[in-house]
Formats: sequence, structure tokens, C-alpha cells
Amino acid sequence: FSPKALKVMFDRCGWDDASNTFDGKTPSFYDMYTTYGQALGKNPTLIDEAINELKVAIVPLTKGEFYHFGTSAELIESTTKLQNLVKNQEEIWHNKVKPSPDVFTQNAITKIDFTGRHNCIWVENSWIGAKWTLNSKHIITGVPENDWAITLPEETCLDILPIGDADKWCVRVYSFYDPQLPKRGINAGKPYAAADWFNEPVYQLFHKAELTEETVQYVIDNPYSYTESGRELISAAEIADEVNLYRQYAQRNSYLQSNLAGMAKNWKQSVFYQLDLKHASAVYKKSGLALPPELPAQAPLITQLHDQMFRSEVTSDEAVSAQYEANAFGLLRKTIIETAQTELMLPRLDVQSDQIVWGRSPIRLDLAGGWTDTPPNCLINGGKVLNLAVELNGQPPLQIFIKPCEEYKIILRSIDLGVKEDVTTFEELADYNGVGSAFSIPKAALCLAGFSPEFSEEKHGSLYEQLRSFGMGIEISLLAAIPKGSGLGTSSILASTVLGTLSDFCDLKWDKYTISSRTLVLEQMLTTGGGWQDQYGGVFGGVKLLESRPGIIQRPTVRWAPDNILRDASAASVLLYYTGITRVAKNILAEIVKGMFLNGNKYLSILEEMNHHAVKTYEAFQYGDLHQVALATGISWNLNQQLDSGTNTPETQAIIGRISDYIISCKLLGAGGGGYMLIFAKDVEAASRIRGILTANPTNNRARFVEWSISSNGFQVSRS
Repeated sequence: FSPKALKVMFDRCGWDDASNTFDGKTPSFYDMYTTYGQALGKNPTLIDEAINELKVAIVPLTKGEFYHFGTSAELIESTTKLQNLVKNQEEIWHNKVKPSPDVFTQNAITKIDFTGRHNCIWVENSWIGAKWTLNSKHIITGVPENDWAITLPEETCLDILPIGDADKWCVRVYSFYDPQLPKRGINAGKPYAAADWFNEPVYQLFHKAELTEETVQYVIDNPYSYTESGRELISAAEIADEVNLYRQYAQRNSYLQSNLAGMAKNWKQSVFYQLDLKHASAVYKKSGLALPPELPAQAPLITQLHDQMFRSEVTSDEAVSAQYEANAFGLLRKTIIETAQTELMLPRLDVQSDQIVWGRSPIRLDLAGGWTDTPPNCLINGGKVLNLAVELNGQPPLQIFIKPCEEYKIILRSIDLGVKEDVTTFEELADYNGVGSAFSIPKAALCLAGFSPEFSEEKHGSLYEQLRSFGMGIEISLLAAIPKGSGLGTSSILASTVLGTLSDFCDLKWDKYTISSRTLVLEQMLTTGGGWQDQYGGVFGGVKLLESRPGIIQRPTVRWAPDNILRDASAASVLLYYTGITRVAKNILAEIVKGMFLNGNKYLSILEEMNHHAVKTYEAFQYGDLHQVALATGISWNLNQQLDSGTNTPETQAIIGRISDYIISCKLLGAGGGGYMLIFAKDVEAASRIRGILTANPTNNRARFVEWSISSNGFQVSRS
């Protein structure tokens, strides 16, 4: 509702601008659907000029559902339906924990054992002792700590509320199905209609000392039969004004703390490690709760990852906190690396002494779903990414040349950096994390290819001995014709290109899927982290939707989309612009991944939306609608900013501001909002204007437009 629309509704409910209140102090009845709604639209069925003038838009919700929460029964029925939306048993971590699916307890201490006879029960912010007897169809709220022996008949609901600043409590008993009040002692014989009884004082107030088992049970058994002239009564309307929310929330937080501690202790049968641990850690820190016992070594991997990061978040000692965080990342890294150690390699020289093996790859442009492919999110929820492989200026920008070397050593060269390094020992090769090394990627790739005791089927005393057994030394030359921090997946795709070229050179027989999965391992070895979309985006050509299932082994399926809209004349309206502004994704990645470890609601809700949006973007390609693809890419840009507000820097926004009149959307590419921007102009003429604006006054001396074209082949390898 716009402010104008709200003003019209207020006026129809009796709002008086002069007195700044409603006539009669409360809004008069006015139905939003049957009255206000029928006056909306181009062809309203009800004539009301003020409403008829309002603009209205309809947003269709695909597979939308409506859940009613208007009555006590609907509260439980709708919550049960929402709970049961997930039917795949593989996605339900804790089966058969509840004896009845429609028993719900929240921020409550329940010391009774629920059985199959208990159903349709909601307990919130309440203490239910071991001596309580429950049946079915109850809503119990607000019960303070007690040692009562209470029996609650079927279809009876109990609500106890703190009133005022002293120690008063209101005890309310009502029927599960019937909201009307029965006859009561005072004014006996007079039933109250809804408009009347809501304002009638029918609920008794008790001091803390009076709130006994006998008192509460009597009110339950005789809900409105009080004749005591001295008893203070209060109406439902007055309760809304008089309830002490501070006292209510203090009780709730006390129960919450107890619940969290119990759930953490009983982690095998509880959903503790599925909670928003970011929020739970804040409760732990504020309340001073002790950390739960250490998990056993045989606990599931995902649980251990959550546990270590949770401890890091709760612990106030910076050094200890940093160690817990390192444990989480280290455990994730170790587990992913171990997937490569289950299949050891036996490299075999498969070229002539004068042959050169040439591998080359395009880069990837991510349009939707980036971040969903990042561990641990993809391990828990799976990921969906829509990206495309492109060549720059008519060439694959990442190229690797491998040839035999007569000396039994490994020679590494970088053509673009102009540096060289000789490797003669296993120790030098294993130093792929060495500070300042320009050859971290090829060193780690060589280890994965079997030139390391850790990944080799055959054991050798030294690298010299292994190369002599291999038959030759190895010389690798790398060319990355892309600026650092570009956001085009350069490092991952370069790693895939090295691995793929080594596979051909050493007869490892890796297919494109294996090359891509080994790249994920390589990135964990380098501690850069990252997901799988970059390597799959470059190794596999064309426009495709990549989708993985939850699990340690991430092997996404590839579904190609038609790319004709990016090949015909209209594709000239899609521009690739290097801003000259770079950000390194590693630090950004670590912060967001930490949020994934903690099940942070902020992160998980956006990631879930990104998953759905990747499929929508894929459908736009299937329809061959470039405009819809542009709009979808704009939504992806907004989602990225929600996940990482630093993605859109003031410098970047300044560029967007200069061209905003001529674009449908734009997006900085990559997880870290890197240096390249994909721009969807409104048409080819608008694209020409954008070129003119940004070329005449570039952001910096590095900014420029780059020609791009779809790569159908992805990674390719050939020999001289």
C-alpha cells in the first residue's frame, strides 16, 4: 500500500484529520477485500472515486499457497502443513522425533512425555511440569515456572499473562474451537456478542502468591463462574494495553536459554545445529551460557563444521575464537581434499620428446545463482548457477603449454607475469601456499596429477627419481590474458586448464567433470575456497544451468540453454566493460562462508532465493527473450548486493549512474564484485551511446570495453 492508498483506507474507517484520530476513538468496520478491493482496477465493480484513482498491480505467485492463521485450529493446521512441505526423507535430518506431527513446543519447558494420544497441541513460553496431564487440542501460552499438578481437559486452552509492573497475572481459559464466551457468574444469564464481550471485564487478575495449583485448576474447570466481589477483572481489550511485555520476554528468554542448552546437549536427536546459529550464539554470549560438550570425532561432518564455527562465534577470547574458525575451515578443506586421495594417480608420459600440449579455456560470465555453489552451502543444500562461457577479443584468454624437458625437474613459466621458477624437490612442489609464489596453481595441480607422495599410486624417494621413472622433466608455461581480480573466475578456470592439459600430457584420462571436481579440491589446497561454478562455467561451453545435489561429492549436472539471442544482431546491445576497479574475492568469501557455517538466516534466505532465480533465468533463455534475461540479470545483481553490501562500491555506482538512462540492467561479475561489468543496453543504439559516454570519460586509465563471444567448446586441448 502506498501512503496515498493507506490514507484513503483510513478515511473510509472514520479517520479525522483535525483531531488526528478515528471517530469514536476506534476504526469503524471496513472490509479490505469485499469493499476496498472491488473498487480497484481499470474496471471496478464498486464506484469510489478516491479508490478508483489508485494504481494497482497484480503480481502472480507461481505455485503460491495461502495458509490461514485466523483461529486456534488454523494455527496448528497451517503450521503442520508448512512443516510437512518437505516430504523427501533424505532432506529430513531427524525422523520420528515427535510422536505426533502436530505437537509444537517453542521456548517452553516440557517435562511430560508426549505420546501418540497427544495431538493438536501448541505450547509456547510455558512451563509444563511432570505432574501436568494434557489431552489434545490445547494452546498453552505464558505459563510461569511452577510445580503444579494440572489437568487440562480436551479442547481447553490456557493463557497466563503478566499484567502491569508489579506481580499481577491474568489467567485466561478459552475453548479451542469456540471463541465466544459462555455465561459467567456476574451478569449471569447474559451471553456476550463479539462486539460486546471483547470490552467486558471477564478475566481475573491474581498476585503471584495467589497463582497456585488450586487457583489455576479452578479457573480451568470453571472458566467464567466467579462471584467474588473483591476480585479484580480485566477485559481482553485492556489486556492488550496492560500486558507487561518486558516480563513476558524475560520469561521467554529464560526458557529459550534452557532449551538451547538442552538441544545442544541432545544434538543427535535435536535440530540444534540446524538453527540460526548466528542468533543462537548471540543468546549464548548475552546470557553467559556455557559452551556445549565437545562433539565426538564420529559426529557427521556437517554437524562438526557448524559446531566449530558456533564455538568461534560464542568464544570471547580472540585467539581461541580464531582457532575454532580455523578448525571449521580446516575440516572442510581436509574433507574435500580427501575425496581426491581415494583415487591415487599414476602419471605416464604420453607425448613425443618434441611435442607441445596446448590447453586453452574461455572465461565465464555468471548471470544467476553465484554463491549457491560455495561450500558448505552446496554440501548442505545443493547449488544452482546459470552462467556462460565466452572468449575475449576472439581468443580463449587462458592458455597453458606443456612440453617435455630433458632435465629431471619441473620448469614453471608465466608469460604474462614474465617470471620463472624451477622445482626440483617434493618439498618445493608441496609449497604451493608459499607467500608470493606466482605458481601456486600449477604446483598444486602437479601434486593432484600424482607428482606428490600424497596423491601418487607409486611411491618415490624424490621428485628427481619420479621424473626419471616418468621419462622426462616437465616444462609448463601459463598465459592469463585477464587482469587480476576481474570477477571472471580466472584462477579457477586457469586451474582447470592446467589440470586438463596435464591430464592429456600424463595420460590421466580425466573427463571434463573430473577436471572440474579436481579444481574444487585444488582451491581447497590453496585455501582460497570457492565453489564449482567458475570451473564448470569455463570448462563446459555455451549457456548452461549447473545444478548440484547436497553431499560431499559435488558433481553438478549440466543443462544447456539455447544461446541464439547472444549470437544474433541484438547481442550487440550486451556489453562487457572492464571498470579497472578490482576486489579480491578471498576475504569476501570467508565472511559469507562463515555465515553459511552458522546457518545465518540473512544468508540462507538469500541463497535459497538465488537457487530459485537461477532456474528462472534459465527459462528466460529457453524462451529466447533477451529482455527477460536482462531483467533476470538485474535481479541477480540486487541479490548479490543483499548478500554483500560492499559489492556495489561508490566508484561502481558512479559508473552505473552515468549510463542508467540507457540500460535495462547491469551486473558486476564474480563473487567479489570484480572488475568486469556486464551491461544490457535498451537497444543497439543505446549500447552505442554507452560506449561513447564511458570511452570519452573513462573511470580510470585501465577502464575499457572488451569484445566477447560465446564459446561453444569450453576447454580444449590439442598437440603440436
